[in-house]
Amino acid sequence: MAGAGLFALLIPAGMAYAQAAGLPPVTGLYATVVPMAVYALVGPSRVLVLGPDSALAPLIAASVLPLAAGSAERAVALAGLLALLMGALMVAGSLLRLGVVTHLLSRPIRLGYLGGLALVVFASQLATLLGLHASGATPWEELVALASALPEANPVSVAVGAGSLAVIAAARLLGWRLVGMLAAVAGSGVATWALGLGARTAVAGALPSGPPPPPLVGVALGDAVALVVPAAGIALMTFADSGVLSKSLAARYGGDVSGNRELGAIGLANAVTGVLGGFPVSASGSRTPVALAAGARSQLSGVVAAALVLAFMLLAPGATAYIPTATLAAVVIAAVAGLVEVPEIIRLARMSRGEAAVMAATFLGVTTLGVLTGILVAIGLALLEFVRRAFTPYRAELGHLQDVPGYHDLSRHPEGTRIPGLILARFDAPLFFANGSVLTDFVRALVEAAGRPVTHVVLAAEPITGIDTTALEELIELDEWLARRGIELVFAELKGPMKDRLVRFGTRARFGVDHFYPTVGAAVRTLRADRAGPGKHDGGEEPPALGPPAS
Repeated sequence: MAGAGLFALLIPAGMAYAQAAGLPPVTGLYATVVPMAVYALVGPSRVLVLGPDSALAPLIAASVLPLAAGSAERAVALAGLLALLMGALMVAGSLLRLGVVTHLLSRPIRLGYLGGLALVVFASQLATLLGLHASGATPWEELVALASALPEANPVSVAVGAGSLAVIAAARLLGWRLVGMLAAVAGSGVATWALGLGARTAVAGALPSGPPPPPLVGVALGDAVALVVPAAGIALMTFADSGVLSKSLAARYGGDVSGNRELGAIGLANAVTGVLGGFPVSASGSRTPVALAAGARSQLSGVVAAALVLAFMLLAPGATAYIPTATLAAVVIAAVAGLVEVPEIIRLARMSRGEAAVMAATFLGVTTLGVLTGILVAIGLALLEFVRRAFTPYRAELGHLQDVPGYHDLSRHPEGTRIPGLILARFDAPLFFANGSVLTDFVRALVEAAGRPVTHVVLAAEPITGIDTTALEELIELDEWLARRGIELVFAELKGPMKDRLVRFGTRARFGVDHFYPTVGAAVRTLRADRAGPGKHDGGEEPPALGPPAS
């Protein structure tokens, strides 16, 4: 029953997303049957549904249509090659355990990227819905061209497309998402047949009989080279979305999902799909909930749905002859409307101006530079955001609070007191070439602003989880600068691997074992006792007992 419920959605969605990618609608059915069958055998998720996706359609079109030069047969072959390359890259990434790279795509970047894709798809499908052939290099230019050509719109296509959108929207308002799409497709097909509209508006046409044409015909090594970068970008975006969906389903419905196994399974499904005449696919955020609502509890529901689609293609290929392409365009437009998460965008803009700017830059990159370049823009922005955060991490001077264990940030607790003779500094990031000087400048500023005798700088180093040679040189220069002022640099809570790294860098003579303390409290007690002398007290406030880590 779950497979039958899912089957009702797969036919119109597969054909519509193939059309959006600039491919014959039948390829969307090949790209529906094959990945579902493959994933049922190797996929780790019990309920995830793979298939054509609205977010991938513009990426596929931008990758293969320029190389196809107007040939539908070559476009299909190139789309299959793209899926094969994408799948191979994902399987290789799984073997190399690279599933973690998808974490590069932060929430702001994904919101901006999906919003840009939604505009790209909307602009491309609006022309089909209006029965026009206007085009442009960017979605903005396409919309301008469509506005200029609006008087030439096909009234039958407009009526069919607008009516289909109205049916889908009304069903969504009533909570009948699946019913709306089926009603729009079936109703427009019946109307086209009954009223003889096939001569007045474009239709999908009957499915070809017999097996699919031989895959990858006419592709060459140069085509593969041209598609490697697009395939890598599509693979990254596919797994970023699919991985999140898979983990969410596992957390809600049970099961153990490995990110690297998921990466390999989706990659294998894409590779086989490409060889058998399909195009790149991903996990579906719309069809998976439909399968769950219909009662799916295992991949058997996907196998049943795939078998029903295959039976439809073999036994009733003429049933699609009267489906208007304007209706398929309406299905795609309704689907991509869900890519724009308006409440999340508003919430992000209110929470962080910086992240909102990253989101807006990603959106503009996708919509002005193109979807493939937009992937690179998104990845570049992700890396820049990481470097920005690591370059200017939070840093604090620590002090003691009366009756509160541990040592605390004096900027947040101005009532705290400094430890006589000591400066306690914390740096909340790994040390690398871009931020080593940020730490040393911070410590120098604390020393120069101290206004009191200082014998030691204690670096609370627990957050420092990495250090490279450039940052080490900065530390050595800081140690020399402090030594000229009679001040010694010591470390507290530095992790063992970081101590080992310092030893490998040859700093044992400079930073010996007496420079490391297990906690900030231990460093304070030892250094104050040394400063006061055996059995003496320097007159300052009694250091607190060992408590929780510095905050």
